[in-house]
Amino acid sequence: MKYRQEEDSLGIVNVPANHFWGAQTERSLENFPQEVEKMPHSQIMAIASIKRCAAIVNNKEKKLDDNKKDLIVKACDRILKGEFDNEFPLTVWQTGSGTQTNMNVNEVISHIANENEKIIHPNDHVNMSQSSNDVFPTAMHLSTYKNLSEKLLKELEKTIDAIKKLEDENKNIIKTGRTHLQDATPLKLSQEISAWRTCLERDLKVLKEVKEELTYLAIGGTAVGTGINAKKEFGNEMAKELSDFYGFEFKSDENKFYQLSSKSALVNVHGTIKALATDLYKIANDIRFLSCGPRCGISELIIPANEPGSSIMPGKVNPTQVESITMVCIKIMANDFAISMANTQGQLQLNTYMPLIIHSMDNSITLLSKSLKCFREKLLEGLVANEKNIAKNLENSLMLVTSLSPHIGYDKASKIAKYAYKNNLTLKQACHELKYLSDEEFDEIVKPEKMV
Repeated sequence: MKYRQEEDSLGIVNVPANHFWGAQTERSLENFPQEVEKMPHSQIMAIASIKRCAAIVNNKEKKLDDNKKDLIVKACDRILKGEFDNEFPLTVWQTGSGTQTNMNVNEVISHIANENEKIIHPNDHVNMSQSSNDVFPTAMHLSTYKNLSEKLLKELEKTIDAIKKLEDENKNIIKTGRTHLQDATPLKLSQEISAWRTCLERDLKVLKEVKEELTYLAIGGTAVGTGINAKKEFGNEMAKELSDFYGFEFKSDENKFYQLSSKSALVNVHGTIKALATDLYKIANDIRFLSCGPRCGISELIIPANEPGSSIMPGKVNPTQVESITMVCIKIMANDFAISMANTQGQLQLNTYMPLIIHSMDNSITLLSKSLKCFREKLLEGLVANEKNIAKNLENSLMLVTSLSPHIGYDKASKIAKYAYKNNLTLKQACHELKYLSDEEFDEIVKPEKMV
């Protein structure tokens, strides 16, 4: 491999000649774990967008001439198109401020810009009016807001629509309810499904509200929040440029000290994603229980047969989509703990656990978005009610006896249920033998359609 020599404040470094990064990127490669998790691509792209907008604002503020501005903007545009994705090799497990990734982007931009002549310096020009300490958290907000808007929220809305369709298709089916996993009074299958829909609708509402906390940006705070080396209006101008670039409305936070030291906005967003994950776990688990069988379980729902379920038992079908999404939900809960714990480490003027936070956030949004798509397309859209088994279970339910309590009292109704269970009788047969009601009276009172 051929090398070229690059220099930083610590001295000379040999850098692979076929790559665009510089000395600080190479030092990071040498000093931290390799072949492990890399910085999320979305975070790299967000940093590149910040560099692009910063060049424009610095030019407007007469700090950067037109030629340098154009060179930086063109280099950023090429990065944002995906031409240089292999030039960002750094791991998540680096400095907690993300400085090395910020410098990795600075170095690559300057190298691209200096293709014909060495004009652009990674610190003096690409990083002008900025610090890693305000660039990295700003990029975290930008990438998370974009990922939520373009990935998770859209998939969640489609999932809600699929559940609404299921609800409508099953509005005339009455089935046995269950509490404590034991037989309970009846309800409509559509009513059971409506709980799933409402869970997700309310999670969606909160997620849309809480993501607006991400529109407040740290940029302009530079090193510790005072804005040293940046003009007073730099943060506001950057927010305008970034808003134009993304098509979302961003604002410069009036308190940059808060933005640099606390990541509570990201904690709040991910906390809502965790709440969504807990609801999805419940929904998936309901489907797991209701589809168990097909002959020796509840078997009130029939799941699609997407793949063979066993390497030894022919014809077995397993709830694989349920298992997949519930594993994803557990991973999201683990990510939430990591993000919450990382936010406690905002020591004095800077949180130095930011790579862990954005890695966990990006992982949760990406995983859940893709998992929701599979869950919807491979399970929900093919889920069918087993009406024969639903009717059979409803007929055998002892808890239909609940409708008798107002007429014969709780104690007599309880005796009917226990007598029926002990003697393997229907409720009607038990009531007849105990002589509490005539068959006609029983039929008039015990009507499941009146109990829902």
